[in-house]
Amino acid sequence: MQCPTCQNTDSRVLESRSADTGKSVRRRRECLNCNFRFTTYERVETMPISVIKKDGSRELFKKDKLVTGISRACEKTTFTSEAIINFVDGIESQIIQESNKDIKSSRIGDLILKGLRKENEVAYIRYASVYRKFNGVKDFISTLESLKGTSKNELASIL
Repeated sequence: MQCPTCQNTDSRVLESRSADTGKSVRRRRECLNCNFRFTTYERVETMPISVIKKDGSRELFKKDKLVTGISRACEKTTFTSEAIINFVDGIESQIIQESNKDIKSSRIGDLILKGLRKENEVAYIRYASVYRKFNGVKDFISTLESLKGTSKNELASIL
């Protein structure tokens, strides 16, 4: 590791600890030449994932876009910002496990809807209204009826 002040490549590790909830390692280092102390992070290098849009175009997967969209759907609900981050981390893990390099945007949307349906019905309806491009009240009503039907089935299975 190259020292930021003198560019010497000899350093020693003073301390290592887990960072980013176990996804990286934070290391405190000391340069053996000038004794400057600095921090480095070690992460697993992953292949970038391309998202295939509906029109066939491709763009790199961006976790921030998921956080923004889900945050909008979860406004004024019981979802905390920490819960949103954890939810998005789970979606990102599923995406990484399912795909080598490419994933369709529709698959990402389906994963989000499936997760939101379990977590928060209001956020689910909000996200579905944008993702499925609701045109009117009929779309909302049919989605609400499907939620209502699921709730009855879940209740029946518990009883």
